[in-house]
Amino acid sequence: MNRRTLLRAGAGLIAAPALLNRPAAAQAWPSRGPIRLVAQFPPGGLVDTVARLMAPAMAQELGQTVVVENRPGAAGLIGTDYVAKQPADGYTLLMSHAIVHVFAAATRRTMPFDPIGDFTHMALLVEAPMVLLVRGDSPFQSLPQYLDTAKRQPVRYGSSGIASAPHLLGELLKRESGASQLDHVPYQGTAPAMQDLLARVIESLIDPITTNVGQMRDGSLRALAVSSEKRLTAFPDVPTFAELGFPSLTAAQWLGLSGPKGLPAPIVERLVSLVPSLLARPELRARLEDVQTLPRDPIPTKDAFVSLIRQQLEHWRAVARAANIEVT
Repeated sequence: MNRRTLLRAGAGLIAAPALLNRPAAAQAWPSRGPIRLVAQFPPGGLVDTVARLMAPAMAQELGQTVVVENRPGAAGLIGTDYVAKQPADGYTLLMSHAIVHVFAAATRRTMPFDPIGDFTHMALLVEAPMVLLVRGDSPFQSLPQYLDTAKRQPVRYGSSGIASAPHLLGELLKRESGASQLDHVPYQGTAPAMQDLLARVIESLIDPITTNVGQMRDGSLRALAVSSEKRLTAFPDVPTFAELGFPSLTAAQWLGLSGPKGLPAPIVERLVSLVPSLLARPELRARLEDVQTLPRDPIPTKDAFVSLIRQQLEHWRAVARAANIEVT
């Protein structure tokens, strides 16, 4: 063996470890399964439902098993924190949620993770606007009438809890409208708040539209305003807060697709490219239409999605500070 042959062989030996040390995801993804899609809320809710509709479609597109893994607890913080601490190899993904990345981050004194910096945020999937609801037989027929009353006498609105998105929306409405007697009544979740609304213990409820579509359609609940940018096609008679003079009350609880920080660009591009076709699948689209929780057009992805999270976080953090809302 001559000197030139020896040099070539030596170069190969040097290069081989470098190839072996490359991240597996960068070599070929997904080369194995399963891919875990973490839902940080219990089975049966919107996050779990959307995840379970998306998982088989993702599996078909990627050629690997995709399993939904529920890790509920602490209003979504436990499952989200779990994903933040996983390897950035594309095998653990997150159904990210505004409840955690925006509203909890805006109101909690400390967070176990950076809601932006500790994640690779890939795409906003769907969003559910919030509605101000009264009973179908309520004397309140419009938002102006409701607010005018709350300037003169106590009017109570329920929410799913202190520092929740509905609570922040209600406090912003109170501040911007001058309805000084609009009083917040927090509950441990939406169900008990709804019970008290129907039992006439409280006059109103602010809640995501998702679980209220049926009662809005049958007339047992009436929406005075919705926090979407435009009127909803399914409820064209319900005005937006913005058109009634409160543009800062344009808000939604969104679901997104995210992963741990540092997810390799080829994996990000592959997943982002799948999102439009996943959301267009008839079985998923029908379910989303049914609960009025829909994608944006165009779909915010990568930097646009991160920018949206950052803007929302800054906005609601300022609202929380002005209303002295903080969770330790």
